Amino acid sequence: MDTPSPTVPQDRDDPDGTAPDPLPAASPAPSRGQNRLRARARARIGDTLFLAASRGSGILLLVIMAAIAVFLGWQAAKALGANQGNFFTTFEWNPDGTPPVFGIAVLLFGTVVSSVIAMAIAVPVAIGIALFISHYAPRRLAQPIAYLVDLLAAVPSIVYGLWGALFLVPHLDGLTAWMNDYLGWTHLLGQSDGVAGSAPRNLFTVGVLLAIMILPIITAVSREVFKQAPRMHEEAALALGATRWEMIRTAVLPFGRPGVISASMLGLGRALGETMAVATVLSPSEKLDLHILDPGGGTFAQNIAAKFGEAFDNGRSALIASGLMLFVITLLVNAAARMIIARRKEFSGANA
Repeated sequence: MDTPSPTVPQDRDDPDGTAPDPLPAASPAPSRGQNRLRARARARIGDTLFLAASRGSGILLLVIMAAIAVFLGWQAAKALGANQGNFFTTFEWNPDGTPPVFGIAVLLFGTVVSSVIAMAIAVPVAIGIALFISHYAPRRLAQPIAYLVDLLAAVPSIVYGLWGALFLVPHLDGLTAWMNDYLGWTHLLGQSDGVAGSAPRNLFTVGVLLAIMILPIITAVSREVFKQAPRMHEEAALALGATRWEMIRTAVLPFGRPGVISASMLGLGRALGETMAVATVLSPSEKLDLHILDPGGGTFAQNIAAKFGEAFDNGRSALIASGLMLFVITLLVNAAARMIIARRKEFSGANA
């Protein structure tokens, strides 16, 4: 007797049995640990890209600096090989003559002296203004002064040059005469016989003009550094009975010293390479005179701007050689500043 096969129950909604298979169950949501792993992977990719970009930027900067040095050296080699004078001690500048004779003694002296005068005037005044804005002036007065300082930093150099030629030079007659009368015994701050009374188109006037030009840069950077001084250090000094000046001397100035040095180097870099303002004010000459109140002198940047357009091949090569010396001086100055800042590793980032 045959046993009847069991019948499969039919779905009422699908009597023919042709309905599709049910959808698979949804995959479970990722756990918290998996989300963390994915976030770490994305963070590592971002860190890798940022490291590559920053490292590439640093390498690119070194490549650009090396390319500039190589270009200047290559262009200067022709004139230096044909020069019949000593490049460092010759006063004359005649690279297109027959034979070519030129040297940077006068230019080096004028560049260094005018920059030193500018720094001696600008740095103390800039520090005083920065301290006044950050620790003495009320907020309603400090903000407009800070905006004015930042605005002065954006004034083009040719505007300073025109102001110096039309206003500063005529109004320095009295000061130069007083310096010659009372400080002429120093020889450096005096005038030669027969020069007294002439227009003060000299290195001292250039130094004063450069001091006015670099003052906003040093002030702005120093102000921001002084504002970053630890508030707890200032309050601790005041709590111990220090006056405001004693608090600044013991808490603010030591903290801001590396920043002030960096700001000063920025200003010095502009003073060393300033061109149009110096060319507008200075009366250049090939005479090396230790009287800085006498008209005459010259700087690297001013000499390049004044003679590049009329120079021939050898003359342009000689001007590029003087530009190479200015490049080297700037590098040495910045390296010396970095060495000074590195003594305060906790503020300079040298221990990072």
